[in-house]
Amino acid sequence: MNVYDFDGTIYRGDSSVDFFLYCLKRHRQLIKYIPKFVIAVIHYKCGKLSKTHLKEVFFSFLADLPDTSVEIASFWDLHLKNISSWYLLQRLPDDLIISASPEFLLSEACKRLGISFLIASEVDLHSGLFLMPNCRGSEKVKRFQAEFSTIPIDNFYSDSIDADAPLAKLAKRAWLVCNNSIQPLPTRK
Repeated sequence: MNVYDFDGTIYRGDSSVDFFLYCLKRHRQLIKYIPKFVIAVIHYKCGKLSKTHLKEVFFSFLADLPDTSVEIASFWDLHLKNISSWYLLQRLPDDLIISASPEFLLSEACKRLGISFLIASEVDLHSGLFLMPNCRGSEKVKRFQAEFSTIPIDNFYSDSIDADAPLAKLAKRAWLVCNNSIQPLPTRK
């Protein structure tokens, strides 16, 4: 099985930020969330806020969307072009996308790409609250092993050596993706 991180790896950019900016253009009232985001980032940088809580503050804008599912579909109509060409050339239906981004956002992209397997952060579509731990770092390993404990990872692709090191250690081969350049991940122990 080939396993891929999403944002910065097969998707050029950060899909969550792009989704917010897309929604902001369509629903100007979302601008009221920006000061709250800025304050949350400052608290996070000062160690007063966890990454999960920071992301919950970020996704709180979902509460003001009239129909989040419609927004997601129209977002991917315009942003599926941000999937890297190197990935499109090698994708397989049994690829696994594993990401800290919300499942509600990535499931539509995976469906359109013909990808059967997705593990991502479970976030409430209406409130932005996390329903399970943020799917990053060692949580990716736990979630992978819970669903695919007997299946080996042949290749793992990520743009982050640090954040995805736990999952990279499980792979036969791990690859670092940077600006469409793919290099073997530095030796991991």
